[in-house]
Parts: sequence; structure tokens; C-alpha cells
Amino acid sequence: MTRLARTLASIALVALPTAHAQIVLDVNSWVPAAHPMMADMTMPYCKDIESVTQGRVVCRVLPKAVSAPPQTFDSIRDGLADLAFTVHGYTPSRFVFSEVAEFPFMADSAEVMSVAYQRIYERMLARFDEHKGVVTLAVFTHGPGQIYNTRRPVTTLRDLEGMKLRVGGGMVNEVAKAIGATPVLRPATDSYEMMASGVVDGTLLPKETPVGLKLMPLVKHATYVPGGLYNVSFLIMANPAKWNSISAADREAINRISGEALARRFGRAWDLADGRGQKAVVDTNIPTVTASPQFMADIRARTAGLEQAWIDKARARGGDGRAILDALRAEINALARR
Repeated sequence: MTRLARTLASIALVALPTAHAQIVLDVNSWVPAAHPMMADMTMPYCKDIESVTQGRVVCRVLPKAVSAPPQTFDSIRDGLADLAFTVHGYTPSRFVFSEVAEFPFMADSAEVMSVAYQRIYERMLARFDEHKGVVTLAVFTHGPGQIYNTRRPVTTLRDLEGMKLRVGGGMVNEVAKAIGATPVLRPATDSYEMMASGVVDGTLLPKETPVGLKLMPLVKHATYVPGGLYNVSFLIMANPAKWNSISAADREAINRISGEALARRFGRAWDLADGRGQKAVVDTNIPTVTASPQFMADIRARTAGLEQAWIDKARARGGDGRAILDALRAEINALARR
């Protein structure tokens, strides 16, 4: 072998590991590509993952979901995909501590709510290991939950009696029952089909969703509840085996844009999407009401027992629910004042 050939061979052997070192994260999603959760949240995060790792870690969005939304957690745990978000409440009774973020009237901003929730998760909830089997990148919430329906204006509790509403599970299921509605547990992406077919009379979702899930043609009435009728807790996670295949330096770089930074990014994007959704409802002349002080007081009265019920559940799993809830509200209030 000539000296030139030996030199070229040596270069090839050195370059080969580098060429094969790129880690590809298969991203699973159960919402449309144009939905804010993908277009405005997950994909920008993926772009930043590629940037902070100088291209050594990249995302590849799978052409279709590897499982139904309620099975997303297990799909990531089992390696069917590498990165995904999920709704804790889609698997009832599995997650208890996430429900602390889902009570009525918690916050008017998804950014405030998500940052506060992430801080409390790190400080008080992570130790309970409810996400065992996956790598937690961040927890967050969507914007304050509202009421959309096809039947009539909702201005009092009486208007909700007998109304079938799609809900995502978790605390919102208990809230819906407490205020007199009939909850139907299904993923948000089923809202259009269920409303169009008359299976449900409406759905409980944040302000962005009439646009994000293309519900505008079906929504006949909207009721906005200041502070939110409820909230929904989300998790964005990674598969442990794929995560551990990333170098320690690159994992640290990704961690710096995850956690609170990621919760803030997702919450801020959701606030912007909520603004667009509310504007679309107004521009389309969909009849809209804002819950009156009396209506809100009635909701508070009906849902008052939910906190103690959750505190009891938290205690059964070894947590001080009252302390956790108080800490979350204090964090929300401090952030809201800034």
C-alpha cells in the first residue's frame, strides 16, 4: 500500500465514527403538523436541539403516530418512538400529582402556569417518580380551559345540565361532573368528529383549539371563564435508551434548553395561539360570553370539594397535597406579579 493510500485509509477510519455519530430522535405526534403544539412548540425545540448539539442530535417526525394518544407514554418508554408529548389525564388514575395543575381558576396565562408548574415539579413532585421509564424533559400546561358547544349559550350552571362534553381526563373529568355536565373521556383530536356526529354537545378546550383543531364550523357558542374552568397537565419526554446514547456533553446542552426554559417556551407559544384562537372566534361572530362573577362563584362552590379529594389521593401516595398546592399557587402569584 502506498503512503497516499495509507493516509487516505487512516482519514476514512477517523471520519467514519463522526459520520455515524449523529443521533436521530424519532418524534411521535398525535396532533396535526400545523397545530401549535408541533409547529410552534415541538419543531422549534427540535431545531434548537440540533443547534446546541451542532447537528449531532436531530429530530425526525414520524409520518404517523405510533399509537393512540393514551398510549403515548408507553410508546416512548418501550422505544416505539424517542420523543413525544402526552396528556397525563389520558390515562386515568395513573398519574396523581400532575392533577395539582388542573384545578379551576389557577392562572390566565399558560406561560405563567407552565413555569410555575415546572418549578414545583422539580422541587416537590419529581421525587415521586410518576414518570418512571421515560426521561422527563419538561412539564407544562395549555391555556386556561373554556367551554365550546353546539346547543346554547352557557351563562349559568343550569345551562350545563345534561350537556355531554368531551374532556381529556384527569381533574377536568371531575370538574365537568361537579358542574352538572356529562363528561365523555376522549382525546382532544376526536372533538371534531364527536361534535359533528352529535355524540357530544361540546368540548372543553383552551382558546386556541377552535383554530388548532379546525372546530370553527361546529362551534355555535363559546363561554370564556377567567382563570380557566380547568387546566390540563402535559409531559414532554424522551426514551431512556436513546437519551443515554447521546453524549454527556450533548445531553447537558439539551438540558439547558429543557426544564423551565422549555416550559416557558411552550407556555408562551400557547398564549400566542390562544390569542389567535380568540380573535378567530370574534371575527367569525361566534356568540361568546364571559362568565359572570356569580357564575364563577357557583363554579367555585360546586368544585370546592375537589381539592380535598385530591389532597387525600396525594396523601395515599406519600405526598403532602396541601403543601404542594399552596406552593404552586404561591409560585403562580409571584410570576403573575412580574
